[in-house]
Amino acid sequence: MSIIRDIVAREILDSRGHPALEADVLVQDAAGVEFRGRAAVPSGASTGRREALELRDGDPARYQKRGLLKAVANIRETILPALGGMDVFDQALIDERMCEIDGSPNKSVLGANAILAVSLACAKAAAEVEGLPLYRSLARHGSDDRSPESRGDSEGDSESAGTASNPKTMPVPMMNVLNGGAHADNPLDIQEFMIVPVAAADLREAVRCGAEVFQTLKAALTQRGLTTAVGDEGGFAPALASSQEAIELILEAIEQAGYAAGSDVHLALDVAASEFYEEGRYHLRGEGRILDAGEFAAWLENLAKNYPIVSIEDGMAEDDKEGWGILSNRLGDRIQLVGDDLFVTCPATIARGIEEGIANSVLIKLNQIGTLSETLKAIETARSGGYTVIISHRSGETEDTVIADLAVATAAGQIKTGSLSRSDRVAKYNRLIRIEEDLAKAEGAYYPRMAAFAPRGALEMR
Repeated sequence: MSIIRDIVAREILDSRGHPALEADVLVQDAAGVEFRGRAAVPSGASTGRREALELRDGDPARYQKRGLLKAVANIRETILPALGGMDVFDQALIDERMCEIDGSPNKSVLGANAILAVSLACAKAAAEVEGLPLYRSLARHGSDDRSPESRGDSEGDSESAGTASNPKTMPVPMMNVLNGGAHADNPLDIQEFMIVPVAAADLREAVRCGAEVFQTLKAALTQRGLTTAVGDEGGFAPALASSQEAIELILEAIEQAGYAAGSDVHLALDVAASEFYEEGRYHLRGEGRILDAGEFAAWLENLAKNYPIVSIEDGMAEDDKEGWGILSNRLGDRIQLVGDDLFVTCPATIARGIEEGIANSVLIKLNQIGTLSETLKAIETARSGGYTVIISHRSGETEDTVIADLAVATAAGQIKTGSLSRSDRVAKYNRLIRIEEDLAKAEGAYYPRMAAFAPRGALEMR
């Protein structure tokens, strides 16, 4: 056994300069050797109404009400006494105990940030005890059977993709190159315009492709006299007239960088429709239009028809189930429709969505649900229904790279971690490059390309 001896929590800063919660879990093995796991929790800007609660102090005298002293105190005064003496490898029991102590449906008593910081720090401490990189430790101690057969992948086999104890699958990255919506001060309604390097030979080449397109896009913006300042997630935030103009500009940059749009590189959108959904209608202020659900679904369908888009996230508002049904019927057999605010990484909510037949993919954000165990359950639930999964960052990130390890450990096949700028984003890409290199020294790595986007094996990819 490796016993939890102490937990230390602190305020650090996230990528927006706001406080983020960090926790250290200190453990001691049977031989008396001490180990430490450290984890930090990010914060979102465009958040789902049903997300687990991020506990903030609300004190105007500190950090403009965003302080985290209550969450720090909860770790010291409540969580540590409850977990002290437990085996750090009992991840499910650790997470369950914290949830029981909190007792609320959304972790509002202790704070989801406090619970998650400890949950992830325990997982990291366990990996240190084992002498394993985090992705291997997570794969051994908490993941389901992740062979392509169990996922319904259209490429690869279990040997190439890996198994629960032998991870090999690298994620295809969704790279945010243009920001709008809540992530930028510009007129664009759509929150994220992403490039997806689906034809790369491996993750390293995918990162190279993304970086080259990103730099080419920067030059194109400069040539047009547009700003190259970046938004929260590292993508550029120019004042463009429409979503179509943004897409056309990205396609131009892809071609100028030497790649073929629709073959080498596809596009993905995070619409974040809840942000402009008011009284049952979609208010596209940048476009100067107000649309009902059917009209908005048709607008998105037109974009997907005219451009090489393989994935649309939050295409409808989280409370517009009718709209989700319309969109799923229109596009669900052709492209990936991702639920973020719709599902908030909650296993029960995901299960209901699968039963209702809405969307076909789930965005996985650790801090939406608040524990590692529940996150793994959410992934398992999505896959059991034939849905794809995407491991995701938040707009207010830290240098913690846990989502890179989680993506490989669970063979998610996709990751969304921002643009090719800002060290809080680049840290995740760099971690993936190192993991791929580590895998290459042993059994090798598998880059799924288009197979990552095939929920239920039904999508006819371009």
